[in-house]
Amino acid sequence: MITFGIIAVLAFLLVWMTVKVVPQQTAFVIERLGKFYGVLQPGINWVVPFFDRIAYKHSLKEKAIDIPEQICITRDNVQVRVDGVLFLQVVDPQRASYGINDYVFAVTQLAQTTMRSEIGKIDLDKTFEERTTVNHAVVQAIDEAAIGWGVKMLRYEIKNITPPQSVLHAMEKQMQAERERRALILQSDGEKMAAINQAEGQKQKIVLESEALKLRQINESEGQASAIKAVADATAESIRLVAAAIKEEGGMDAVQLKVAEQMVQQFGNLAKSTNTMILPANFGDMSSMIATAMSVVKQQEKK
Repeated sequence: MITFGIIAVLAFLLVWMTVKVVPQQTAFVIERLGKFYGVLQPGINWVVPFFDRIAYKHSLKEKAIDIPEQICITRDNVQVRVDGVLFLQVVDPQRASYGINDYVFAVTQLAQTTMRSEIGKIDLDKTFEERTTVNHAVVQAIDEAAIGWGVKMLRYEIKNITPPQSVLHAMEKQMQAERERRALILQSDGEKMAAINQAEGQKQKIVLESEALKLRQINESEGQASAIKAVADATAESIRLVAAAIKEEGGMDAVQLKVAEQMVQQFGNLAKSTNTMILPANFGDMSSMIATAMSVVKQQEKK
C-alpha cells in the first residue's frame, strides 16, 4: 500500500508537471534547459518535466499605467506639474521577456522624459490647448523606442496640468479681463445696431412724411385745378347763354337796361365810399353814356 501510494503521488506530480493550463489572454514563455523554447497558447499544453520550465507569464490584456506627477518647464520658463496615464499591450511575449528587463518601468520613464521635452516646446497658454498634440508625441516616441520590447503603446492621456498659484491668479485675471473686453464689445455692437435702427427708422419716417406731403399737394392742386376748370366751364356756359339771349328778340333792349342799372349802381357805391367824385362831362346825358357802352358791346359782338 505504501508503494502504491508513492507511485500514485509520483504519477500525480508527473502529470501536474507535464500538463499546463494557460488562461485566456495570457501567454506563458517556456524555456528548455535555460533556452527559449516557445510560447504556450491559451488552453491545455504539454511540457517535458525537468527540462521545460515557465520562465515568464504575460497578460495580453490592455494595461493602464499611471505616470507619476512631475515638474515640467514650458518654453516661457514656467514650472507646471503634469501627470498622465499610459495604455499599452503586450503583443510579443518573447520580446517582452528578453528585450528588456522591466518594460513597465521603461515606458514610464520614457513617457516622463518625452513629456518634459514636449512641454518645453510650447508656451504655458498653449499647454491646455495642445494636449492632443502632446499625447500623440508621447505615444509616437515610446512606439519608436519600444520596437524591441514586444509592447504596443495604444494611447497616452494627460490627466492634470497644474501651474503655480501665482500663475493661476494671473491667468484668472487675464480671463476676467478678456471676458470684460468681450462684454464691452458686445455692448458697443448692440448700441451701434440700436443707433443704426433708430436712424433707419427716422429716415423711413421722413421719406414717408415727404411722400404723404407730396401726395397731399398733388391732390390739393388737382382739386384746385378741377375747381378752376369747373368755374371756368360754368362762366363760359353762362356767357354762352347770355350771348344766345342777346341774339334773341328784345335782347339788346335788355342789355341796355342792364347796363343802365349797373352804371347807376356803381355810381351809387362810389357815393357811399367817398365824398369826392370825378364825373364825366356828359354825366347828365345818361342816354349818351348808355349809347357809348352799347357801342362797345356791339363791337365785341361783331368780332
